[in-house]
Amino acid sequence: MAELLYRVGRFAARRAWMVLITWMVILGLSVAAYFAFGGTLSSQVTIPGTATAKVTDQLAERFPSASGGSGTIVFHTADGAKFTEEQQAAVGALLKSTGERDGVAATTDPFVTQAQLTKQAEEVAGGRAQIEAAREQLGGNLPEDLQAQAAQLEIAQKLLDMSGKIRMVSEDGTTAVASIVFDEAQMDVTPETKEGVVDHVTEGVPAGVEADFSNEITQSVPQVLGVGEVAGLVVAAITLLVMLGSIIAAALPILTALVGVGVGVTASLALSGAVDMLSITPVLGVMLGLAVGIDYCLFILNRHRRQLLDGVDLHESIALANGTSGNAVVFAGSTVLVALLALNVTGIGFLGLMGTVGAICVAVAVVIAVSLTPALLALLGHRILPRRAKKAGALPATPMTTGRAIITAVAGLAVLIVLAIPALSMRLGLPDGSSEAEDSTQYQAYTLIEQKFGAGVNGPLLVVASLPDAVDSPEPEQARIGEAILAVDNVTAVAPIGQSSDKQLLAFQVIPAEGPNSETTEQLVRDLRALSVPDATLGVAGSASGNIDISEQLSDVLPLYLGVVIGLSLLILILVFRSILVPLTATLGFVLSLFATFGGITAIFQWGWLGGLFGVHDPGPVLSFLPTILIGILFGLAMDYQLFLVSGMREAYAHGAPARLAVRQGLHAGRTVVTAAAIIMISVFGGFIFSHTTMIRSLGFGLAFGVLADAFLVRMLLIPAVMHLLGRSAWWIPRWLDRILPNVDVEGAALERSHPVPRPQQETVSVS
Repeated sequence: MAELLYRVGRFAARRAWMVLITWMVILGLSVAAYFAFGGTLSSQVTIPGTATAKVTDQLAERFPSASGGSGTIVFHTADGAKFTEEQQAAVGALLKSTGERDGVAATTDPFVTQAQLTKQAEEVAGGRAQIEAAREQLGGNLPEDLQAQAAQLEIAQKLLDMSGKIRMVSEDGTTAVASIVFDEAQMDVTPETKEGVVDHVTEGVPAGVEADFSNEITQSVPQVLGVGEVAGLVVAAITLLVMLGSIIAAALPILTALVGVGVGVTASLALSGAVDMLSITPVLGVMLGLAVGIDYCLFILNRHRRQLLDGVDLHESIALANGTSGNAVVFAGSTVLVALLALNVTGIGFLGLMGTVGAICVAVAVVIAVSLTPALLALLGHRILPRRAKKAGALPATPMTTGRAIITAVAGLAVLIVLAIPALSMRLGLPDGSSEAEDSTQYQAYTLIEQKFGAGVNGPLLVVASLPDAVDSPEPEQARIGEAILAVDNVTAVAPIGQSSDKQLLAFQVIPAEGPNSETTEQLVRDLRALSVPDATLGVAGSASGNIDISEQLSDVLPLYLGVVIGLSLLILILVFRSILVPLTATLGFVLSLFATFGGITAIFQWGWLGGLFGVHDPGPVLSFLPTILIGILFGLAMDYQLFLVSGMREAYAHGAPARLAVRQGLHAGRTVVTAAAIIMISVFGGFIFSHTTMIRSLGFGLAFGVLADAFLVRMLLIPAVMHLLGRSAWWIPRWLDRILPNVDVEGAALERSHPVPRPQQETVSVS
């Protein structure tokens, strides 16, 4: 591989303009493919085959009117006064016209519905009073017709009592909740339909009235590059400028990374017309493409600059840098690819697709690093060197002391364990309106509903009862089953929705006592599914139920995926370093940094620590697919840093340096570029923490914190200290295993022997 990359680098350097134009054409074709074949991104996280999905499919087949996607519009007066009759009429007319829009199946007028409920309650109460009066007059013996009427009234009263706490208009008359039902299922409602509803209602809202919209209506494709993301790039640029001392050199990694992101993300988005793609998926591609694209170019650039300072010819230096550091880049990128593609073993479609898109962006970054970077280096020539360039100083002649190594190892381990403690209480879930930005319409709608109608109204459950036989009059069965549901803990109200056309399916709206992400609601879903009702089989659906199912399934696959990644880690590192203890310590370090990251995420996003700093105003469960995504990405990045640091130690040891001195020399040789690479990654990922989308905020924080913990605590402190303590035993490997393992020349040592270049006498290890 090293020899091949050497030839690729030399070709790219000699045909620089051709390579540059080729990549520009590829970028143009990728963008064109996106515009030609790109489809609609989804904001709804779903997993086929869950209990919720099965109930939803059942409704779609047998009860289509109850299977369409839905959302909520919260109308409230601007001055906090009661709605006037004119305002009520105007809102009703607006909702009527909204219901006539394409893609909208129906709307409910909250004022009309509330009046009907009040009138129905009065009629039932009046009817029961008449029956009681007749019973007294007749001495307690009612004729059959009045007995039947009395039974119907009793059933009607039970139904009213079950749903009595459900209101469409708040008790103080200042807030009203309207439901919007779409023609298609929630996943299939297009952004254009949702945006049309929002625009139509916003433009038509009467004077003195304001409207806010729930997550189901306003969820859209998140912004890819905002102020925070740009700030992250600025910090990365400053880091490059400080390290490289040249504006031209600092701009090169950012330029190649942007080209890579443009190609990788648009090519991935071109697939969205053929597959369902979550809206956060391209954002993940942007994060990874920028971070690894900058770092991989930096590794090759740094090697090339050192060789130029040693007097190597320009084209020869480019080719050698591509064959040595480029070879390490290809191997490091391959570990990230393997980890991301392994997300497909979870069997969860959207997660596997996220991993695949991320892998595409990383693969593009690798290819650009070993092809476009050499071409640009050739075009720039010696201008990538700072004006006051100087050769690297001598490597340290003495290792760290054993006492210092013990203190560093113990302290590093203690810090990581303390950081990981909050992870013991981590709960998984999906964001609701409470996690959105405080100035967003979703947050306003969520909080108004919670204040005026109760927290459970934000996450109603849809309970479906399957009956063995068709029922012509559903009311008795609705009352019987509804009372059983109401008796379950943490149920506030139960309202019958209707009956299927085959008369064997009854649907109920169930209002929990608390919000959709609360632990009590999660337990309620389990209790309802376990509830035994004679002659009825219950199923639970709805947004809250779906989120719970998704989180549980993701929790179930997490150990499997972690096991796959740890196994891959051991195999790859044994192959690279031809050692047993080095891979074990590296993998253990990865696990420690991973759980420290989980702990940091839990403390901030679930517990609310430092919430003001990270925009967490209403703490809730950790994003359900975040731990799985983090395992894949952080594993790949951890192996990158392990490779670029420990390979230097191994090379020094192989060249005759004592084991403990080799640790010191390898760390000294690689720490500058690894520190810069880690700071760049933290900056790029950290820029996404300030996104308005809660999914992106938590993903950006998790990646930034994970790189911080792994690069600085594990790779640059804990691993060198442990390897010092292990001494020569760190490189022990059974002879039989050493014989059968192929020779993986990651650093391109064989290439350096076949293409010797002048080197300073004191330089004994490779920096890449």
